[in-house]
Amino acid sequence: MNKVMLIGNVGKDPEVRYVDQGQAVARLTMATTERGYTLQNGTQVPDRTEWHNIILWSKLAETVERYVHKGDKLYIEGRIHYASYDDKQGRRHYYTEIWADNMELLTPKTPQPSAPTANS
Repeated sequence: MNKVMLIGNVGKDPEVRYVDQGQAVARLTMATTERGYTLQNGTQVPDRTEWHNIILWSKLAETVERYVHKGDKLYIEGRIHYASYDDKQGRRHYYTEIWADNMELLTPKTPQPSAPTANS
């Protein structure tokens, strides 16, 4: 089974583009942090932050385009995707992405002030 669940913060505003027949594809970076702790002997173990490249397709990508911004907290559920490419010098480069199947916005949205009514 290939299953990933992450809770973290968006590193920069998502990049969204449209491919074959208008299908949306969104890319974003997300940071997850493992909290530091102190060992019994007093040694401090610092926080550890990992960065993840997230890919979202179709409706999820459209939702990301409308509602997700740098700093937002997200829950992502998906699968690990490994790939490689050869650069102009013929060197092979490997990269890892998370292809999202589900996403939840965890950052509470601040309510927009309502427009004054005519009777105010």
